[in-house]
Amino acid sequence: MKYVILVGDGMGDYPVDSLSGRTPLEAAKTPNMDWIVEHGEVGRAKTIPDGCEAGSDTANLSILGYDPAGVLTGRGPLEAASLGIELSSADVAYRCNLVTLSGQEPDVVMEDYSAGHVSTDEARALILDLDRGVGNDTFQFYPGVSYRHIMVWRDGEMDVNTTPPHDITGRAVGPYLDRMGSSEPLLELMHNAASLLKDHPVNRRRMKMGEKPANNVWFWGQGNPLRITPFKEKTGLSGAMISAVDLLKGIGVYAGLDVINVPGATGYLDTNYAGKVKGCLRALQEVDFVYLHVEAPDEASHSGLLDEKIEAIEAFDEKIVGSVIHGLKA
Repeated sequence: MKYVILVGDGMGDYPVDSLSGRTPLEAAKTPNMDWIVEHGEVGRAKTIPDGCEAGSDTANLSILGYDPAGVLTGRGPLEAASLGIELSSADVAYRCNLVTLSGQEPDVVMEDYSAGHVSTDEARALILDLDRGVGNDTFQFYPGVSYRHIMVWRDGEMDVNTTPPHDITGRAVGPYLDRMGSSEPLLELMHNAASLLKDHPVNRRRMKMGEKPANNVWFWGQGNPLRITPFKEKTGLSGAMISAVDLLKGIGVYAGLDVINVPGATGYLDTNYAGKVKGCLRALQEVDFVYLHVEAPDEASHSGLLDEKIEAIEAFDEKIVGSVIHGLKA
């Protein structure tokens, strides 16, 4: 028996007045998911256990059969694993967003948690310069994809009150920085990073083109290394992970899955859907199951873009669900 898990991350939502009380998923045209409903079995699962914060880390671990409350320390170490970063038990990996902050003190606002979805090439240049300019033996920066990166605090502080930047878009950041006040080293690092990024050539070029500058970093999602039983040891099944984002790749690393890197997978609407499907079908020749994850609906949700969210759901249905069904029938 072969298995495929297709995840359209963030597709769920609340009813929207402009959609006549429907959710984006209800409003989207999804003939292939409808076909599965008609010809398969439908169930409901609670992927966010009581007491756990809602997030892609929690939900995707749950889908794979892990108890987030028992294994999850934070998303940082998962993303670090995807990047091949070695952590000791005392090291703390923080998710490091490149963000756009606007306004003047004390009214600085989180304008964009993704710095306008800064490109991976631009972001890499910024993060490497941050590591050279403000990093040291204690604080180390590692480039990831687009705005998503890692900062490792060697022998660092775990108990810091951090906030996901996508949860505070359009809000003043002062109160959330105050919550981090117990960790003066982190606040100083952010201040130094802002000074370096302010006049960086990448940001000067972006502003000249009318794009949002990546003018600061934002730390959150910290954790120590996880202890997870390999998936095959739990289930007897071999598997593979396909995703654009380091969080899911890191889950794959910890779970002992084959992590398949698809060229052109971006985590957004312009991702390489065909490449993901091709990788899935090819992997099924070697392993028992494939976990194919698409980030685009979640990104549109965090940005508050209803039309793009519906577009992302419809693209997932057509280019992932439909193509996988067709490939499995062939």
